[in-house]
Amino acid sequence: MKSIIVNIAISAEEFQRSYEGNVKTVFAHSIDGRSIRFPAGILRPFVLHSGVRGTFEIEFDEENRFKTIKRLG
Repeated sequence: MKSIIVNIAISAEEFQRSYEGNVKTVFAHSIDGRSIRFPAGILRPFVLHSGVRGTFEIEFDEENRFKTIKRLG
């Protein structure tokens, strides 16, 4: 299984736009320099009043489809 580790810092106001339908994807850089675009909705379990902040590992299946996400720190 493939995975990528990203640091994410999205304010509550920015993430609110995904609920309103204005933002559907998140673009981020992994800690090893790769670029990734993924559905904003996968971050919903991690939203706090301050937004979404932390280091996350995103796993994909063999066909590069989203499998799981977990917070590392």
